Amino acid sequence: FVTCTLFLAACVSCLIFLWKWKLQQQSNRLPPGPTPLPFLGNVLQLSWGDLFESLIMLGEKYGPVFTVYLGPRPVVVLCGHKAVKQALVDHAEKFSGRGRMPTLDRIFHGYGECESNMGLQHAFSITTLRNFGMGKRSLEERITEEAQCLVEEIRKTNGSSFDPSCPISHTVANVICAITFGERFDYQDEKFANLINTIHRLFLQLSSPWAQLYEMFPSIMQFLPGPHNDVLQDVKVLHDFIIERVQMNQKTLDLGCPRDYIDSFLIKMEEEKQNPLSEFNIKNLTLSAVHLFFGGTEMVSSTLRYGFLLLMKYPAIQEKVQKEIDCVIGQNRSPATEDRGQMPYTHAVIHEIQRFSNIIPLGIPHAVIQDTQYWGYTLPKGTDVFCLLGSALRDPQYFSNPEHFDPGNFLDENGNFKKNEAFFAFSSGKRVCLGEGLARMELFLVFTTILQHFTLKSPIDPQEINLTPKASGFWNIPPGYKLCACPR
Repeated sequence: FVTCTLFLAACVSCLIFLWKWKLQQQSNRLPPGPTPLPFLGNVLQLSWGDLFESLIMLGEKYGPVFTVYLGPRPVVVLCGHKAVKQALVDHAEKFSGRGRMPTLDRIFHGYGECESNMGLQHAFSITTLRNFGMGKRSLEERITEEAQCLVEEIRKTNGSSFDPSCPISHTVANVICAITFGERFDYQDEKFANLINTIHRLFLQLSSPWAQLYEMFPSIMQFLPGPHNDVLQDVKVLHDFIIERVQMNQKTLDLGCPRDYIDSFLIKMEEEKQNPLSEFNIKNLTLSAVHLFFGGTEMVSSTLRYGFLLLMKYPAIQEKVQKEIDCVIGQNRSPATEDRGQMPYTHAVIHEIQRFSNIIPLGIPHAVIQDTQYWGYTLPKGTDVFCLLGSALRDPQYFSNPEHFDPGNFLDENGNFKKNEAFFAFSSGKRVCLGEGLARMELFLVFTTILQHFTLKSPIDPQEINLTPKASGFWNIPPGYKLCACPR
């Protein structure tokens, strides 16, 4: 027994020595960072509850470009506007690869828009979204109608306190449904409500410490029981819903007249049915639609929920926005996107909400598509890169008092709206968010419509409002709260 124990100990020691030797060879080419442990990597230097803040603290120690090991996997981390911009904008092509993200890989299995590596499918999605109204009047009218539906839903509360999460998410999801499925759903539809709740759960699960553990040790965590496995059941709910919608479209498809995103994809499949290597297949269609519905709903609704919470905490800012709404739009018509140019303060407030809420602090992981010289280091082809969008959004060189909510970050000395080059809420470069135009339109129209009709008040003292996210992982989840919407 003793001999076997000594032999096993020797084998383990040899494996650790070989691992460290290989690690040292890799580290000679990558930026410096905290020393990783065998297999565990830098797990002891990272907070499971707030990965972003952990990386920010490491950036303060090791500089704006450093390497961290998520388990045995090295990831190059970029902090601050300068480092992020140089990668996403100045070297956009080299950093255009899709980085590994095991928590999403187990959901999409290499399929769908989320897994796309900037191929034909990505270009198709952008073109199709534009064709179905992104930035066009028809979609603006649809958003306006949904915003009015939200107003009527809020009126039912009669000024009493309520949780705004579900009605806001219903509104945003219906806009995505209009593009993807060609129709909207009633707010009382049980199946639709279940889908909204499923999306909420998914985002919470993907921002939990369990998901972060899975990100570091997927080869082990996939075999262990725990809450991280609940993701698969929730994704199945979304998947089954999309499959049902695809089958409905297939039965009534007119190749010459696409009604929505699903129809357009089915027509493209028909055009490329002779190409065995085509990206256009049912699996990609289903998971692309899941991605649009999932991401397109939660990103905008989370920003709006954070926005309304911030306005309750800072009622003077809300009052100033409402004065601008009254001056430019009045009470007799609905807001329109063309009003935005005449409403610099409201425009600045929405930008500051996006900056402060920092919904995707880590950004979506990138990878270099070739050996790349960057910041004096060599990044081998395939190296995963975290461009910390949140670090650019709170870079003190571009935002005064970045930890505080201040619309002045986007206003000049004359009160006019001013752009800020460190505003990377939608990322930038080759992998910029494909729904940016849609999201900007939704945020402005829904935000101004609600404030046109209601004054938002907190059931508790504004000074007691806690802005800390409910969960913070790859996404920041807004805290739960209630509000009172008092008719104006």
